[in-house]
Amino acid sequence: MSIISADILVLGSGVAGLSIAIKTARALPDKTVLVATKADESESNTKYAQGGIAAVWDKLDSFEDHIRDTMVAGDYSNDPEVVKMVVEEAPGCMKQLIKWGTDFDQNLEGEMDLGKEGGHSTNRILHYKDITGYEIEKTLLEQVSSLANIKLLPYHFAIDLITNHHITGKGKDEKISCYGAYVLNQKTSKIDTYLATSTILATGGIGQVYAATTNPLIATGDGIAMAYRAKAKITDMEFVQFHPTSLYQPGESPSFLISEAVRGFGAYLRNKSGERFMLKIDDRAELAPRDIVSRAINTELIFSGDSHVFLDCTHLDMSEFRRHFPNIFEKCKSLGIDPESQWIPVVPAAHYLMGGIEVDKNGQTSIGNLFACGECSRTGLHGANRLASNSLLEALVYGNKIAHEIIRNRSKMVFDQELSIPEWDEEGTMVPKEKVLISHNRKTIQNIMTDLVAIVRSDERLEKALDHLNYLYEDTEKAYEKSKLSPQICELRNLNAIAYLVVQQSMLRKENKGAFYSLDNLA
Repeated sequence: MSIISADILVLGSGVAGLSIAIKTARALPDKTVLVATKADESESNTKYAQGGIAAVWDKLDSFEDHIRDTMVAGDYSNDPEVVKMVVEEAPGCMKQLIKWGTDFDQNLEGEMDLGKEGGHSTNRILHYKDITGYEIEKTLLEQVSSLANIKLLPYHFAIDLITNHHITGKGKDEKISCYGAYVLNQKTSKIDTYLATSTILATGGIGQVYAATTNPLIATGDGIAMAYRAKAKITDMEFVQFHPTSLYQPGESPSFLISEAVRGFGAYLRNKSGERFMLKIDDRAELAPRDIVSRAINTELIFSGDSHVFLDCTHLDMSEFRRHFPNIFEKCKSLGIDPESQWIPVVPAAHYLMGGIEVDKNGQTSIGNLFACGECSRTGLHGANRLASNSLLEALVYGNKIAHEIIRNRSKMVFDQELSIPEWDEEGTMVPKEKVLISHNRKTIQNIMTDLVAIVRSDERLEKALDHLNYLYEDTEKAYEKSKLSPQICELRNLNAIAYLVVQQSMLRKENKGAFYSLDNLA
């Protein structure tokens, strides 16, 4: 085991983590920036983002309209000052991405081909076909490779944050500060101590706490769970957004996403009888915010007993459809579904968390020297329900804010050499004989959350979920205490914490807002 020191430690390699690393490394060439990620450096929620980034780009659009759309989608639970800040800084962030080399689709006139998605009052989505996230991730990794003071650490799994409670001589009543993290090197199976004057959690979402999710397998809420164990403030965990239209493929995880932009392009939602049921739900029909569309589909399935509804693209200009959505078209064709003549089977899937680690306008958490950015953070931008294509935007704006804060305080980036930080103790641990028990518990958590804590909730379901989760928590902690640590047992432990937080904060909410809907809160 080793003790490794750095000036800046970034946990996560999506748009949030990489943008912070690039900004700080450029401004502080004498400082070392480490980016640790538990899979390949390109594997993140960013990579799977299809739709694009919302920004006021067209002269017919306005900041006021984008702000209003964001507030309406968030059911006015947003922080108005944060919404204003993010929306007004959006165009600058987009220009920075373009300067770094990101491609966005243009129309025949050479102007940005702006898309429209649910909840938006006008076309303001900058995109690259239906793989915008992949294009951005590629660009950021190219920038990282050009900076000598950034070191990428793929297959490094952060286990826990290092705080006052680990340090000899530090009082437990002092304000909690972060000094780095214990990180498992998956290639050596050793747990090293990483010390840093600034630590950033950019660990993505929690989608894998549900059986059906659009999130990749790595989205197990690790950063939020670590912050929770370190006593950071965690809020709004009850607000989980379900994307209305994931491709219906039972047992497939992650679920393939049929972008919101497809409905923005003009596709219709239909039930098995061919009825456009959204017309009777909301004046905006298929372009209503995601929480409304997801609940409408959920209701449709409950009353019909069907397993899915359909997305009808057969009336659309198919040559344009193929140009805008080549990957979606090819995915459907590979499964024997021809969007030109057949409806696409779709079902809601867990997609995005509006809550998370509470941060201020500079991305600072309630723990000293610890920042959070991207989906693991709760900034106040999204309120009770995220407006489509505001997520990558949030990561870019707050990435800038965090980088600026670190750069501004660079004179304080000196590590206390007298701190006595213990190395990770693995004595007495053993490799579990049957990893099937870990995978069984993971599936059990996912089934509990899917059956009892999904789009529509109730007090009875939440209480039953909590009973089940308490048993799983005790079982997992016993296994964790005596097992040699692996990503699998750590992810299970983190999923347990995330599931508990979603249930516990759902039980405290007594008003239906945005993505949160309980049968017991109906007037």
